[in-house]
Amino acid sequence: MKHFAIAGLMAATALPAMAQETMVIGVSIPAATHGWAGGMNFHAQEAVDRLEEVYPQLDFVLATASDPAKQVNDIEDMLATRDIDALVVLPFESEPLTGPVAAVADSGAWVTVVDRGLAQEGIEDLYVAGDNSGFGRVSGEYMRSALPDGGKIVALRGIPTTIDNERVAGFEEAIEGSGIEVLDMEHGNWNRDDSFTVMQDFLSKHGEIDAVWASDDDMAIGVLAAIEAAGRDDVQFVLGGAGMKEMIRRTADGDAMIPANVTYPPAMIGTAIELTAVGLTSSAPVSGTFTIGSVLVTQDNAEDYYFPDSPF
Repeated sequence: MKHFAIAGLMAATALPAMAQETMVIGVSIPAATHGWAGGMNFHAQEAVDRLEEVYPQLDFVLATASDPAKQVNDIEDMLATRDIDALVVLPFESEPLTGPVAAVADSGAWVTVVDRGLAQEGIEDLYVAGDNSGFGRVSGEYMRSALPDGGKIVALRGIPTTIDNERVAGFEEAIEGSGIEVLDMEHGNWNRDDSFTVMQDFLSKHGEIDAVWASDDDMAIGVLAAIEAAGRDDVQFVLGGAGMKEMIRRTADGDAMIPANVTYPPAMIGTAIELTAVGLTSSAPVSGTFTIGSVLVTQDNAEDYYFPDSPF
């Protein structure tokens, strides 16, 4: 995470410093249902293991959920049986998690929300995320530069969340007036299989597609598989995102179908857990918003973003 920006890190209410009392931090995240989530799970566990050594006065409860209902149950259990002092949560989906997280905040516990915002503003004390509007904007700017005379494209969205809305809005604003026509846009749910199916549908409906904004590397893999299976040669390139090492390698090697990528590091979960631990054990002000910027990766700088030992 060489490139980052801090937006609105306010010197407001810090978490209570109670170094002699054992305190509990609950961490609730989606299970590793796709590549980015797998990397996020890896970094969450790494942060918990490391911080338990650094802060003996802290206990961590880490729970992963394969769907929103399971995540709701996990959080309710943390509140009822573990009496958590703070919650770090990356919502599986925004709407169903808003009420349970609000209940945690109402109990007096600190709330750190990561990546996917809640459906209601103002519940969390700290928000840690990538620059989702910037992610969409950088993607759109690249699409505009790669198709200077305009073109016909299709786009895949992620899971219905506030961050997906922000990404799409940023992308659409960036390509406005460029002559780029979005033929179709559907949810691929940040999933390879779902995106394969969506792209199959796009290919059957549209006889000419110049490029694809897959908006995520897992979805880009599904898209590429569908293009290959259909034997189509009209698609010039696919733009994914999030910096999966396999995709960065292809960009570095000059693969014409994957000429660029846009960063969105899963290690942000570790940043969120660490900031919460610092606030819970000191008087350091950590409330506000911590934003990690998105960077365009091309063949020229791809080696700077290629981490072969990473799980993602």
